[in-house]
Amino acid sequence: MWVTFARLVRAMSALILIVGAMPSQAQGYPSKPIRWVVAYPPGGGTDVLARLVGSQLSKQMGQPVVIENRPGGAGFIASEAVARSPGDGHTIFTGDNGTLVYNAALFKRTPYDAVKDFASVGLMARFPLILLASAGSPFSTASQMLETSKRKPGVLNYGSPGLGSPHHLAMELLKQKAGLSIVHVPYKGSGPALQDLIGGELGLFVADAAAALPMVRSGKIKALAVFSKSRMAALPEIPTFIELGVEGVEAYGWQALVVPTSTPKEIVSRLNSELVKAIRAPEVAPKLVDFGLELIPSDPMTMTRYLSEEARLWHELIRERKITLE
Repeated sequence: MWVTFARLVRAMSALILIVGAMPSQAQGYPSKPIRWVVAYPPGGGTDVLARLVGSQLSKQMGQPVVIENRPGGAGFIASEAVARSPGDGHTIFTGDNGTLVYNAALFKRTPYDAVKDFASVGLMARFPLILLASAGSPFSTASQMLETSKRKPGVLNYGSPGLGSPHHLAMELLKQKAGLSIVHVPYKGSGPALQDLIGGELGLFVADAAAALPMVRSGKIKALAVFSKSRMAALPEIPTFIELGVEGVEAYGWQALVVPTSTPKEIVSRLNSELVKAIRAPEVAPKLVDFGLELIPSDPMTMTRYLSEEARLWHELIRERKITLE
């Protein structure tokens, strides 16, 4: 019996030594260029964020970070490609409201599962959303717009960059909470809608800060209210809808980083620490803020909780408003 026990002790000791000598999965990472997949064309807000942060990540991690734009299909093309990529940390993906939350409710079927196929690395930044009117609009304040909409239901219209966009759903949330009836006019992108707004062919428009701020500052359009919880530093004179008495109206166009769910936790942790460092870097942070972004770097657990809260809010709204992209 004692001989058997002694052998067992020696075997366990040998195993401990072997395991202790094994390299961590994060050691030697990254061993090749990192592919950062973006579900939108070059030049847009998501692409700009990825390129600015990716350039800094490359300096920090000692490997090139290559931005791969894979637009189309409501983010399906990029999301599916990343979900089926090796979980070795060399493929990362900018997930947003649509790919990680909305699509599961807007479509009956998606070629990926946002919860099961991706692991959270961390939140990155968000675009505040702003309700705009033309310079010649009869509305000088959001309160006037709210009062008119309640007094004349169905008379006003508003535009968004597209069905199922954060801008569209933010306004639908406002309509739900405030009891408004305003007709939605979906566009294909912000550019055409802003031109119609300036020309007086569109009554109202919901835009993100990156698209809106240059035209607001030039006086071509008016900002009526923001969908943020607190006022924007760039537009301190513009109230929030919460300030105007419409509780529960808070919405953003946010960006987060994910990897295939099979990615080892050690690599996810390394990516998170490098991501937070890159976003806060003095060479990067001011450029992101100037572009109109609010920086919200987080750890993976905080991001996962946030996604769960967002899913509860927006899936219920999408079902209640019967919004679909099928």
